[in-house]
Amino acid sequence: MPETRPYHHGDLRQTLLAAAVDAIAESGPARLSLRELARRAGVSHAAPAHHFGDKAGLLTAVAAEGYHLLADALTAAQQAGDFLDTGVAYVRFAVDHRAHFEVMYRPDLYHPDDQAVAAARQRAADALYGGVGTVTDTRTDSGIALAGAAAWCLVHGFATLWLNHALPAGLGTDPEAAARAVAAVLFQGPDQPQVGG
Repeated sequence: MPETRPYHHGDLRQTLLAAAVDAIAESGPARLSLRELARRAGVSHAAPAHHFGDKAGLLTAVAAEGYHLLADALTAAQQAGDFLDTGVAYVRFAVDHRAHFEVMYRPDLYHPDDQAVAAARQRAADALYGGVGTVTDTRTDSGIALAGAAAWCLVHGFATLWLNHALPAGLGTDPEAAARAVAAVLFQGPDQPQVGG
């Protein structure tokens, strides 16, 4: 009996991307192989190469998809809440889409100059930086850029530390509540809400 079966329906490219995300979630991006991906998707070993060229091409598509998902999450949070909600949405994205997150910020794994990645990355940056004016009175482009970078460093650093279980246990088990409490120290002063549990 053959190891794979012909793929007859649906969007093969999207199926391969989903299988890649599952594989990355299980064992990280470094261990991903096109042959294993084809086996998971039930297609010939040539199918992933046909759609993505090579592993870097596949991870480029994963990164672009991740940046679009992040931009969607940040935009929705910004429309529904304040700037803090946008930062919390960043953390939630990292927790819920860890495989994408692990690829997006590793440009050594993919083609960072790819147009699709660049456009998706810019969408996400625009969504993250869009609310900076609500928390700072900076009116210059360079000041907004610095404030946006500071916000990004805060949420990205928090998300990375959370995913790697490197934060103090006293922050509790809810990443959103913990992120709010940490951000409140900067945005609202030292009388931040208590977290734990």
